[in-house]
Amino acid sequence: MRLHFHEKPWDLYVAVGYTVVTAAVLLDLNVGNLLAIVLVIFVPGYVLVAALFPGSLAPHQPEIDWIELIALSCGLSIAVVPLLGLLLNFAQWGIRFAPMVATIAVFTAGVGYAAYWRRMRLPPERRLSLTVDLATPNWKEYSALDKGLTVGLAASIAVAAGTLAYVVTAPLPGERFTEFYILGPGGNASGYPANLTVNETGSVIIGVVNHEFATVNYTVRVDLVGVRIVYNASSMYNETVEVNRTAWSLFHVTLADTRNWTQAYTFRINYTGLWKVQFLLFKDGDFSGAYRQLQLYARVS
Repeated sequence: MRLHFHEKPWDLYVAVGYTVVTAAVLLDLNVGNLLAIVLVIFVPGYVLVAALFPGSLAPHQPEIDWIELIALSCGLSIAVVPLLGLLLNFAQWGIRFAPMVATIAVFTAGVGYAAYWRRMRLPPERRLSLTVDLATPNWKEYSALDKGLTVGLAASIAVAAGTLAYVVTAPLPGERFTEFYILGPGGNASGYPANLTVNETGSVIIGVVNHEFATVNYTVRVDLVGVRIVYNASSMYNETVEVNRTAWSLFHVTLADTRNWTQAYTFRINYTGLWKVQFLLFKDGDFSGAYRQLQLYARVS
């Protein structure tokens, strides 16, 4: 069997098609899997290299050989994906799973179209091509040693692939945890309402992500804590001392494993001074102590 492309850019069709299908699956499941590995570390760089070097890899007209193309594809993917994340950090969506997958898909599709346009402008004989002949080996031509080595190599590859798949997909007991975070009103780790006037509205986004490998009942409690700063002579540092506490809000949410929950939260403080807005997360109805806690200090004038 022969795999061949030359006049038509089947490699770009496969790359963009794989990206669209994989992105749709990831967005539907809302969790990463093995399909995402190639999407992150190879495909974006491949279409970018294809756009930069649309010409033939033939020895008499070399632009870049296949080994260099594959190496550059991996290297550029590793460079491009973090840059896309950095751009998302300055956008209103922030660095989250769904926006990151969508951004990679849009980038790959856009650059893939540019690669297609550049390649199709070249004469057919100068376009990127690849021919791979697949044939069933003739075992009669192999010695007993060669047969043994071939079987051993195939078995090793199968065991390695199975082990990798198990390590990636099987949850590790030591990795059970819950993400608990607050973001600024723009969905980024910035712009927190740290300085307010009396009765001015402050806004944050509360987020919870379940990585406990089980469905969990969470309770989020928001408290307003009055604090003052005192000097500790023994430690020779300033410390914050709690003066009063008021329970503001309570949220109950049930999340299956890998699911997330976000909630926009607004508040107003009626008095001047230094205040702490504390976010407490409780798990499965255990209110003896907070499972996770976050705080935001706001000075009201």
